[in-house]
Amino acid sequence: MNRATDFVSDLRKAVGPDFLLWLPGVVAVVRDQNRRVLLQRRTAASQWTPLSGIVEPGEAPAAAVAREVHEETGVRVVVERLAAVTNSPPVQHSNGDRAQYLEIIFACRPAGPDSSPRVCDDESVEVGWFSLDALPPMSARMREIIAVVEKDETAAWFAPVE
Repeated sequence: MNRATDFVSDLRKAVGPDFLLWLPGVVAVVRDQNRRVLLQRRTAASQWTPLSGIVEPGEAPAAAVAREVHEETGVRVVVERLAAVTNSPPVQHSNGDRAQYLEIIFACRPAGPDSSPRVCDDESVEVGWFSLDALPPMSARMREIIAVVEKDETAAWFAPVE
């Protein structure tokens, strides 16, 4: 287990099983020099997503996103910029836990020439590079996240207050 898993487990024990946890999360949109994006298909889902995970207590978000990509794919990344800050819809995990995530989305690139991904943990069943013109099945929301990063704007995107 890692610190984030221990933290969530301890928090769940303290607040009970029915409480919707609000957790900080990071999302990595990793693009290579060929304009491909690194994606994962998680164990609990049939669709593909950018790499993501929970920020461990005391961890900087940029460090968390680099750690998550490496833990899940073996690929080391350079975090280039903050691309967006948003929130996920509430989700119910396979163990019954309910959570909603503050999503801190980063644009990243591979740190070196060896950017061959492999499944490195039990959270994913597949990982791989995909052309932006031929993305695998994914939710419209995940496509929007990739599109926001692809705009390559300097300022981070956020949902305007209505």
